[in-house]
Amino acid sequence: MSRAIRVAVPAPLHGGFDYLPPAAGPAPVPGARVRVPFGRRRLVGVVTATSTEPAVAGGRLRRIEAVLDSEPVLPPGLRELCTWAARYYHHPLGEVYAATLPVLLRQGRPAERRPPRLWRLTETGRALDGADLARAPRQQEIWRVLADAPAGLTTAALRERCPAPADTLRRMAAHGWIESVAAAPAAPAAGAPTPALGPEQAAAVGAVGSDFAVHLLHGVTGSGKTEVYLALVERALAAGRQALILVPEIGLTPQLIERFSNRLATPIAVLHSGLGDAERLDAWLAAREGSAGVVLGTRSAVFTPLARPGLIVVDEEHDPSYKQQDGLRYSARDLAVRRAQIEDVPAVLGSATPALETLHNARRGRYRHLRLTRRATGADIPAVRLLDVRSRKLSEGLSEPLLQRIAHHLEGGGQALLFLNRRGYAPALICHDCGWIAHCRRCDAALTLHRGGRRLDCHHCGAQRSPPAVCEHCGGKELIAVGEGTERVAAALRARFPDVRLARFDRDAVAAKGRLEDLLAEVRSGAARLLVGTQMLAKGHDFPDLSLVGVVNADHGLFSADFRAFERMAQLVTQVAGRAGRGDRAGEVVLQTRHPDHPLLRRLLESGYDAFAEAMLAEREAVGLPPFGHLALLQAEAPGAEAPARFLDAAADLAGDAAGVELWGPAPAPMERRAGRYRFHLLLRAGRRGDLHRFLDAWLPRLAELPGARRVRWAIDVDPQDLI
Repeated sequence: MSRAIRVAVPAPLHGGFDYLPPAAGPAPVPGARVRVPFGRRRLVGVVTATSTEPAVAGGRLRRIEAVLDSEPVLPPGLRELCTWAARYYHHPLGEVYAATLPVLLRQGRPAERRPPRLWRLTETGRALDGADLARAPRQQEIWRVLADAPAGLTTAALRERCPAPADTLRRMAAHGWIESVAAAPAAPAAGAPTPALGPEQAAAVGAVGSDFAVHLLHGVTGSGKTEVYLALVERALAAGRQALILVPEIGLTPQLIERFSNRLATPIAVLHSGLGDAERLDAWLAAREGSAGVVLGTRSAVFTPLARPGLIVVDEEHDPSYKQQDGLRYSARDLAVRRAQIEDVPAVLGSATPALETLHNARRGRYRHLRLTRRATGADIPAVRLLDVRSRKLSEGLSEPLLQRIAHHLEGGGQALLFLNRRGYAPALICHDCGWIAHCRRCDAALTLHRGGRRLDCHHCGAQRSPPAVCEHCGGKELIAVGEGTERVAAALRARFPDVRLARFDRDAVAAKGRLEDLLAEVRSGAARLLVGTQMLAKGHDFPDLSLVGVVNADHGLFSADFRAFERMAQLVTQVAGRAGRGDRAGEVVLQTRHPDHPLLRRLLESGYDAFAEAMLAEREAVGLPPFGHLALLQAEAPGAEAPARFLDAAADLAGDAAGVELWGPAPAPMERRAGRYRFHLLLRAGRRGDLHRFLDAWLPRLAELPGARRVRWAIDVDPQDLI
């Protein structure tokens, strides 16, 4: 019997599929992409083996239609990581490979970098008078921007300065006013001198070797963790290696890109969701071929191929953004550790507020615990005080004592930051007469009022509508916006401090490309002195003149159905408090609360995050929750509630008496209906990780055979981070 080629295809089916070699040309190598017939479709898959015993008779095998790569597009170490991720997260290998590849490679495009190109004015364009384009204002704006940049601009750089749709650029090129030319490769700037490290920083750098080990860099806010990263990256580059730096969200990338670019004499490949498909492919390929010495990106960048891996860093390792919540539900932090082991390079996990699982690993000796106990500037950690707002009159959520402290710091030349992890104007619209609340018609959630009350948004499914003129239940005309979001707090501060420039940081305010960078520049220059924002301001940013941080509502997370809510509340409060007092100005932190005597909140403020973490670890150990137990969540959803409930009941019955595994549920999800679908959960807990995975290996394949499996959408989430 002829040998077959095994291909992992992007389909929700486990295992590979066997194909005959292509009719002509050389056979593909492992790690190369091929185009294959799959049912009635044509899919791009990745070759996993080139000579295997076919699972079916050779005469029934279909043939590979095209070989897309002459060499592996994925190196062996990354393929090993994909295989491990598929096994650990119990996810089809073909879909894991698909998550690894940029969109254009999934579509079968060549794995080739485009030479960078610039738009510039032609001689005809330079001879134009701007007034000639008055009837085409968009073309006129593009002409003006390019007239100020005679060397030309990339499409991305041009779009950062003005709207530049592709069809407008094509029309201007057709008129002969602009042209697209190849850009000369830019030589990386010489790196800036390395500043002297403090004793703790130098000790941390010295403790990190060149072989695999996991290091927890546990430093107070402002302790100079980034300088440690930079020193380690410089060392890796000097040894001819590359470094992979992960950050939890796009909001942290501009500051890090600037610091790394100023320091390091190497190209930096940046990968995050804000890039276009072509930009992302170019960065991915630059990392793969080794021309980019540093790769800096968000969660999915953990799958970026490296020609010469030398170091992996996970900044703010505790952040829940590292967990993918749909499709392949992976933890980028955990995959980074596994990848470092495969590549035999050091991994550094940095945080001022490490996750409890990470602290537990450090205390067991699995991770090396490196401490930075002092701020790099020598500044003191700011004092934190609770402000009891019970019985106080609040103006849009702000108490008079907090407003007075803001005024005091502004008068002294400082900056003030107000933190509120709710965007929009108000989290609910309520009828004063009957108590009706404007709910999303597709989710069990109240709609959030946006843009000063002119729009209702659902933050779970994205639905939008205009606010009703009258109550939809009783016809009452008095509809009240209840609660505060960042829009409302910002409006109140503008009214109270009309002469002070304010910058608002939330997903809505920074949606436009380049807007986040512009706002951060305003803050650092001192032009903006009042800041209002969500968690995108809570971590990683360094504002030397920021002297006051006010937490508008410190009570979020104190009362939640999710056992991780306390931990996340403590991390957010500690991180946002750490933004204050980093420069020459003394810092002050004020937390507004209606529960000043809550024991966990008191412990956090009186004894610090480490003592809080000790208390939380003791609680987790008592009830067997992570890190003292291991979880998997079976989720099922459907347009009606009956089908997912029945499916999970059958799944629980199928489990029988699972050795070493407890089943909790099934039960409706805390938010039962989301995006028009009813959601149910079945939680699995085991004291030992091996018991959990052995059970899942045997149980999950049988679930697809249950009668109700085709009536629901179901998925398994190993190590779930969100139980809502």
